[in-house]
Amino acid sequence: MLEVASKSNLFEFRSKTYDLFSRTHIMGVINVTPDSFSDGGKFFDVHSAVDHGLRLEQEGADIVDVGGESTRPGSEPILIDEELKRVIPVIEALSQKIKIPISVDTYKAEVAKKALEAGADIINDISGLRFDPKMIQVAQEFHCPVILMHIQGTPKNMQENPVYEDVVREIKDYFQERIRFAVSSGVDESRLILDPGIGFGKNFEHNLSLLNSLLLFKSLERPILVGVSRKSFVGKILDLPVTERLEGSLAALAYSVWQGANIVRVHDVKESVRAARVIDRLKNS
Repeated sequence: MLEVASKSNLFEFRSKTYDLFSRTHIMGVINVTPDSFSDGGKFFDVHSAVDHGLRLEQEGADIVDVGGESTRPGSEPILIDEELKRVIPVIEALSQKIKIPISVDTYKAEVAKKALEAGADIINDISGLRFDPKMIQVAQEFHCPVILMHIQGTPKNMQENPVYEDVVREIKDYFQERIRFAVSSGVDESRLILDPGIGFGKNFEHNLSLLNSLLLFKSLERPILVGVSRKSFVGKILDLPVTERLEGSLAALAYSVWQGANIVRVHDVKESVRAARVIDRLKNS
């Protein structure tokens, strides 16, 4: 189980200790789904998903994020039993073979609980503990880190017509409210990581505004996670399909890190590790 040292930025995991503010940390994606927007079906069986996880570790990932339900725009939710069938065997196998933390990408409390029992270390909840009222109890029980993401609406309807008066201010207010909720419910604030949810209920301009304003979230004194890999705003800028967005994703990654991101969630780990190493050196020189 991954633990966060009290009153510290240190995340301790077996033989590893991460200070998420010391450098950029890379979260590699494992989509155990047939329909994710970027790589749906590519790692749908247990064997290919586990092999992919091992490859991500070898390429330099600090965390692997295992998800069994696509949350692409317009996607329908799947049954809990189906999600468990997809992710639990992968997490069980990976936890015996890799030495880096495993995150479970789910907003369902039962899936999170069984994933943590199977060897996962982190809850990555796109709803920020809002969709399932029992999720906070799981976070309390396992004393695990929780990634609180912002989403307007649900994956099915989030991109229909997202509207904000001030997207940056509203999401900062949301984070403050979610932190208060988690802490008042017994979750240690040092276990919380914040994700503004690029592409989750945001249009093109909202996404750019958030990336330009990440530094404003630093006053919350929690690590910031950003997922820009292969996202639609990159495709719109370059007028390219998902399969041709590597360079654009790396540029957005570098800019996100420069603006304050501590963790980047990516599909292309090897290339992202190299880009992050350069931008970290530039920032620290």
